[in-house]
Amino acid sequence: MSTALLNSQSCHSLADWLCYIEQNHPVHQIELGLERVLQVAQRADLQLLPGKIILIGGTNGKGTTACCLEQLLLAQGFSVGVYSSPHLLTFNERLRLNGKDVADADWASAFAFIEQLRGDTALTYFEFTTLVAFRLLQQQQVDFCLIEVGLGGRLDATNIVTPDVSVITTVDLDHQDWLGNDRETIGREKAGIFRLGGATVIGELNPPQSVLQHGAALQCNTMLVQRDFHYSERADSWQWQSSSAVYNGLPLPAMPVQNAACALAVLQQLAVLPTPEQLHAVLTHLTLPGRMQWLQQRPGVIVDVAHNPQSAAYLAAQLQRLKPRFARIVALTGMLKDKDIHQTLLPLTQLFDQWHLVSLGGARGASAQQLADNLSAATAQVHLHADVQQAYLQISAELQPDELLVVFGSFFTVSAVLAGSQEAT
Repeated sequence: MSTALLNSQSCHSLADWLCYIEQNHPVHQIELGLERVLQVAQRADLQLLPGKIILIGGTNGKGTTACCLEQLLLAQGFSVGVYSSPHLLTFNERLRLNGKDVADADWASAFAFIEQLRGDTALTYFEFTTLVAFRLLQQQQVDFCLIEVGLGGRLDATNIVTPDVSVITTVDLDHQDWLGNDRETIGREKAGIFRLGGATVIGELNPPQSVLQHGAALQCNTMLVQRDFHYSERADSWQWQSSSAVYNGLPLPAMPVQNAACALAVLQQLAVLPTPEQLHAVLTHLTLPGRMQWLQQRPGVIVDVAHNPQSAAYLAAQLQRLKPRFARIVALTGMLKDKDIHQTLLPLTQLFDQWHLVSLGGARGASAQQLADNLSAATAQVHLHADVQQAYLQISAELQPDELLVVFGSFFTVSAVLAGSQEAT
């Protein structure tokens, strides 16, 4: 494919289409609002998705909650589509149909349809790709559509659908340039996915009053964690209960139990709770790329997309459990400069024996020096790097069998390491 400017007539492959829409509206440019995307969607009723629709918002935990829901529904014999963003390695990951990424040719065909449908209406990158995914979901007529909110909720392109269940996993400070500078304001934006009289699930352990008040004002049928459903963890198992079901002795999944508990509440709202046997089987094998993902064991390498204070605190708790197993723990991190870098690194500051800070490119990328400036309390060695993959190769060559490398800070950092690992194999 040429790097010259494309027009829609010259687009044939998925790569062509992605280049075309990136040229017209770069992916890092964000314009919230529903007017444009709804105007185009209504021309083909794309906002009317098939089956039951679950709209999943939250600061952290959207991907893991969606993955848990997907696997529990598939285990019961339902057909399931999952729309998520961003992707780690390939754009195809953004839509899974019955557990499989959509093929290039199907994406390309749907892009061509939306390009013709939009006419002269300008769409952002996310609006365009969301409508393309909705077109594919309509064609497949799945039983359940699991839709992850891109940013916020109220003005996010995904919010043109009418969900059967609206979900808020967690609420924390992130995307403050667009959503606000405090949890109450951010919570109000996320609660914008609620509907009048609709079913909702709130998995946040300390929900902002704005979320609860908005749900009450809309007379939502709400299931709130530790009020309408409960979970508790032990060293080697966990338990979940509600007014309808009790599950004991559950295997700990490779994801926050809070998100698995949230997923079960969603299934209760939909009256499709799994059998204990189905739940055990799914939790035992549940994994999601880029979330506490082990790339190798000796020496250990873990990648995690933690990029805000809440997700970093969870990562820190997991590493505290792992620390006794390793002689040394090393960090490789790159972040975006619009994140709360200081508060994200803070819970991890004393965990690592060595820090490798890397600059990320692009308009939003933070420099390694910016990260170092936010690590003033670190007592470990700090090294600065210009490139993620080069840094990873250097660290890997020096890593001893009894040491652990943890790669985190951004989807961009993790995806670069995953891409490099695939090339090496």
